[in-house]
Amino acid sequence: METGKSDKIIEETDKLINSIGNEPDKLIQVLLRIQKEFHWLPPDSLRRVSERLGVPFSRVRHVATFFKAFSLVPRGKHEIRVCVGTACHVRGAQRVLDAICDCTGIAPGETDKDLKFSLETVNCLGCCALGPVVVVDGEYHGNLVQSQVEKVLKKYE
Repeated sequence: METGKSDKIIEETDKLINSIGNEPDKLIQVLLRIQKEFHWLPPDSLRRVSERLGVPFSRVRHVATFFKAFSLVPRGKHEIRVCVGTACHVRGAQRVLDAICDCTGIAPGETDKDLKFSLETVNCLGCCALGPVVVVDGEYHGNLVQSQVEKVLKKYE
């Protein structure tokens, strides 16, 4: 990684740690804030968290790989989650997912080259009566049909 970029990541990581606290029990909170800021957990950030919180790097990495909320690879600015659980599936979730793949050019588990969108499927979002449901950056879009996908995604461009 470029030195300038690395320095900026460390500087921003320090700001986030300072705003939360540098006690070992703040590890998950710090990682969540870093994930929110960068849309992933850069290796330089993980090393800095280990140093500043006094937590062994192996423990930081273990936590970062254990929770699905964290990503060790760059993610898109906007995270799209498509429910493919039973209720959503029978109401057309696959057609909605196909439309999202067509609009973004990515498949589930991928991030576009511009780091604009990341796409994943989930088994249930807990709002089955609204199916099919797509969540973009925490905003729920229920009773979605294929023809609405492009309009929904344009809100995030």
